Amino acid sequence: MELVPLRPEFAPQMLAGGPNNDEVNRFTGTHATFTLEDYEAYIERTLNDPDRYTRAIVEDGRFIGEVVLSPIDDANRKSGLRIALWDGFGKGYGTIAIKHVLDYAFNERNLHRVDLEVYDFNERAIHVYKKCGFREEGRLRDALLWDGVFHDAIVMSVLSTDNI
Repeated sequence: MELVPLRPEFAPQMLAGGPNNDEVNRFTGTHATFTLEDYEAYIERTLNDPDRYTRAIVEDGRFIGEVVLSPIDDANRKSGLRIALWDGFGKGYGTIAIKHVLDYAFNERNLHRVDLEVYDFNERAIHVYKKCGFREEGRLRDALLWDGVFHDAIVMSVLSTDNI
């Protein structure tokens, strides 16, 4: 597994396995579907956004997910984190990717806070976030309606001063 900058040639692989996948959609709360053109435009925007840090998660040259800091707010020394894996579950890739991004956030960008939201049913992700030093701060009640059922979003953060 390696982490590389997002590249235009990943767009077809994103289309084949990404948020058009029911499981990935549910974990990310994505109700939309995307076209190849949508992914190409997303990559183009990402490559030109100074307030964003994106790394593709690649296994044997194949795109299997991404990890993102966005928006990076240097004035307040904070950012939000988002990760989506299309494949490679249970191999530690998410942990490696998150630790890489936190190292970048705290040691290269001098950020103080990184936060995220995760849906209450995503126990695997919650476990990984806690392992990476994130702490629960609160809940956004009934933030996602999925298949007729409301779910809470758990707000978590990690600070540069936390012992991680």
